[in-house]
Parts: sequence; C-alpha cells; structure tokens
Amino acid sequence: MTDALVDGLRSFNRTVTQRIGVLESEYLARDRPLGQSRVLWEIGENGCDIRELRARLGLDSGYLSRLLRALEGAGLIDVTAADGGTRVRTARLTDTGRAELAELDRRSDNLAQSILEPLSENQRRRLADAIAEVEKLFVASQVQIAIMNTRSPEARYCIRSYFEEIATRLENGFDPALALPAGDAELSAPAGLFLVATLHEEPVGCGGLKLPRTTDIAEIKRVWISPNVRGMGLGKRILAELERQAAAHGAHTIRLDTNRALTEAIAMYRSAGYGEVAAFNHEKYAHHWFEKRPKPARLGPLRCPDARRGQ
Repeated sequence: MTDALVDGLRSFNRTVTQRIGVLESEYLARDRPLGQSRVLWEIGENGCDIRELRARLGLDSGYLSRLLRALEGAGLIDVTAADGGTRVRTARLTDTGRAELAELDRRSDNLAQSILEPLSENQRRRLADAIAEVEKLFVASQVQIAIMNTRSPEARYCIRSYFEEIATRLENGFDPALALPAGDAELSAPAGLFLVATLHEEPVGCGGLKLPRTTDIAEIKRVWISPNVRGMGLGKRILAELERQAAAHGAHTIRLDTNRALTEAIAMYRSAGYGEVAAFNHEKYAHHWFEKRPKPARLGPLRCPDARRGQ
C-alpha cells in the first residue's frame, strides 16, 4: 500500500465530511449532531434491537448508550425490553421522533439536491457511478475474516446456506451424506480449520481447509459467499487466506474439486492461479479438480474475535 493511496483517501474523507456538514455541531440545522441523527435513521419506523444497532453502526456500547439517552431525553425514542425480556432491548421512535425523522429526510434530500444541482447531467451520472463504487468498496473493507469453531452459530449458518444453495444449483441436488467427509472433524484443529467472514457481526461467507497430515497437501472445502456481498472480491479474499493458512501449516500443494454448475467458482479458481488436473478423489459431485502451489507464508494472528464463541 502506497502513501499516495493513504493520502488520497484522507483527502477524500476531508472533502466529504466538510461538504455534507459532518463538522457542524447541529447537523442539517437541527438541535443535534450527526451521530444522534444517524441513530434515528437506523432505528427507523420499525424500531431496532440495541445489539443490532450497535453492530450496524460499529459503535461501542458506552457511546451508543449515551446517544440513546440523549434521544430518549429529547422525547424522540423509547427504549424498552423486547417481548418482556430483560436482556434484549429495543429502541423505537415516539410520535415526536417520527416527525423529526420525516424532517431529517426532507432536509437530507435538500442537501443532496444542493450537491447535484451545480453539476451537468453527465457529471451527475459520473458522481452516481463513483458513489456506488465507493460504497461497495467501503462495505468490502468492513468485512472481517476469522477462524471459527464449526459449531459456532456463524459457522452453522454459513454451512447451512452453502448446502441450501448447492442443492438448488446442482443438476441432481446435493446430499452431504453422499459427499466425501468435510464436517466438524475434518475442518477443526488439528485436522483442519474453518474461516467465517462477517459484516457488522453477521456471517456473509466461509471456507474450510483440510490441513496436511500424512502428506504436504491441503484441500479447500465449503467456500460460500452470501448473495448480498457478491461482486466485492470476498471470495478471493477468503481463498487467499485459506492459501496463507495452508502454506503456514506446511502445505506445498493445495487442491480442490468443484461441480460444473458452479461456473463463478470455476472462474475464480482459474483467475487465482489454479490449474485443472486429473481427478484425485472419487467425489460424487465433482466434475473439475484443481491444484495450486502456494507461496511460503508465516502464520499471522488470525483469530476468532471472541475465542469463547461456538465453544
């Protein structure tokens, strides 16, 4: 990463924050800063669980609590225990809060129009395209990848989603019991590992790795990306991390097999330098077999954010 890239992003941040009024103490000429207004938008008409709100905004619990207290004190929201429980709390707009949200929407629309108004039609299209691309890349930069226990809720969600999608895409469906073993035993230490990608603490992708035991060959299994984040390069990120882990565990060769119906996966493997080879197993659902020699790597500090999860 070059200094020019870092400098360019910092310059962009300064321009955007100044243009949209982030630095103002009263955002959109209301009686509160942007942080409080953003929380109102995220709560929305249907309300929002506090835990989900914190994850979505990426805020620590203490700061979010202060924002919620300020909004509650202004009579804009109510914070209550969900369904009579004591641990899960939900924030909902009051009537005053809904009126304030409508006003914020109106003023935000006016701000957007004031930015677009001086531009030509061609410039507006260019700006819209650039914004869409920047947003996609910003979202991609927030995805975290960690090794997780295959029994964790996040891993279980990914594996279930993988099976469901595979079953719909393969010509004759998919039965895990008929495939070669790639379950908890094979994808847990010391036999293997399982990566889970999360966005705002929600699982959005995964990939498993059978580590070398009696040979220097590792095998990739169960690569899945949520449709919500496809096109952001997450598949290649997971693949690269699996390769790094394989090399760090002594693998000189990485193998994988896939079905002919998974054309996107086949294209990704080929673009990542995997070469097609003769069949090296008897996988019922495989039509293509690939192999690659990874670059030497040192094992980095890739860990589950909370080591207790899934235990």
